[in-house]
This record gives sequence, structure tokens and C-alpha cells, in this order.
Amino acid sequence: MPKFAANISLLFSELPYLDRFQAAAAAGFEAVEILYPYETAAKETQRALMSNGLELLLINAPPPNYTGGEPGYAAIPGGEDRFQRDIRRALRYAEVLRPGMIHVMAGYEKGLAAQETYIRNLQWAADRAPEQKFTIEPLNSGDQPGYFLDDYNLAVEILDAVDRPNVGLQFDAYHAQMIHGDAAQVWDAFSTHAAHIQIGAAPARSEPGTGPMDFSALFNAIDESGYAGWVSAEYTPTTKRTEDSLGWMS
Repeated sequence: MPKFAANISLLFSELPYLDRFQAAAAAGFEAVEILYPYETAAKETQRALMSNGLELLLINAPPPNYTGGEPGYAAIPGGEDRFQRDIRRALRYAEVLRPGMIHVMAGYEKGLAAQETYIRNLQWAADRAPEQKFTIEPLNSGDQPGYFLDDYNLAVEILDAVDRPNVGLQFDAYHAQMIHGDAAQVWDAFSTHAAHIQIGAAPARSEPGTGPMDFSALFNAIDESGYAGWVSAEYTPTTKRTEDSLGWMS
């Protein structure tokens, strides 16, 4: 059985941010991920992690644009200076929080220029922080219309072009199911590129067991592939208390 982690941006969201760390640890998680930790001082998050014995697996970049811009622009031609400035900010947080990975959001653009921009920006980030691991993640066009990275085949094409050992694939079972129709088949096809896994049931991005996906088969396939990393629960619970949605873990 894989080792499970909690995305506390979605799980335990019924609690204040800093209380979610204790709740995750009490529920049996030993690692967490946080989509955007930037609203809280890095030292406060660091203390919450350390006091609860939790490992931080992943954060997103760039930091959100609080003026209302789109969440991500690594594939937007002409935005390279802004991308580099905000990646530096994300890396300053990473110096304190030590996340295993930083997910680089592509943004909403299409075409060859966008692809070339995304490749160059990923190469810049990877070379800027060679000890830091980065990930890219395909997002389904139903939830994220116009998002550049919307296909796993395209993701592998990007990874091959970037050609950096510290840039890998973020496999999300929910998005894989929504994009290609069978998350387990997507895993079988692309698992060798996977650096990190997230899970949520399709089509509602709820807890495993609330949709048609066979998570037992997926977990077995993950085990059989030799993947030794974490599998992070990233879903919106259908229950008022997150703890009541965790029956799938057993």
C-alpha cells in the first residue's frame, strides 16, 4: 500500500490554517502539501510542521497574484521577467520550508510560442536551484479551460525538451481520469516519469470511493510499478469533518 499524505489546502479546511497541521498528524499523516503557503510567514509554517513531526512535500509556484491575475504564467510569452522574480520568491520560502517539490504552474495560453516559453522557464528554474525538485502537472480543460498543459503526452514532450534531472511529472489521478478516461491506464503509460502522485475521485474531486474509479486497483498498480514516493490526498471532502472522509485509507 502506498504511503499517504494530506494536501491541507483542501483537507482539514474546516480549521484555521495553522490548526490543520495538528489535525493531519492526529489523523495519521506524516507528510503534507500546501498549494500556496505565501499568506503566512514561512517561519510560522515551519514551526507548525516541526511541532507536529510533518514533512512538507510540495508547494505551488508562482505565488498567487492577489490583484486578480491568472494562477500561473510559466507558459505565457513575454512574462519571463515576472516568472523569474516570482520563482525567486518561491525559492525564498523553500529555503525555510524545505518542500520536496515545487509545482510550476503553466498558465493559460496555447501554441508553439507558449510551449517554447514554458520549456525555457522550466530550464531557468531548474538551473537556478539545481538541488530543488520541480514538477509539472496536466490539468483537465473542463476545470481549467485554456490551460496550456492539458495532456499527459504533452507533459512528457515538455519534460524531454527541458531535459533536467530535477524536473518531473506530477501525476494526479483525478485529472488523469478527467483528461484520458482511465487513471490506471495513464499511470501504466507514464509512471516512469512520475515524481509525485495526488489522488481525488472523479468527477467531483471528492474522496476515493465516491466515484467510479477503482482506487484499490490504482494503488496496486502504484505498488507494482516500484514507485516509492508519497501519494497525497488532494480532494474536497463530502463530509463536514475531514476525518470522516478518510475511510478509504484502510
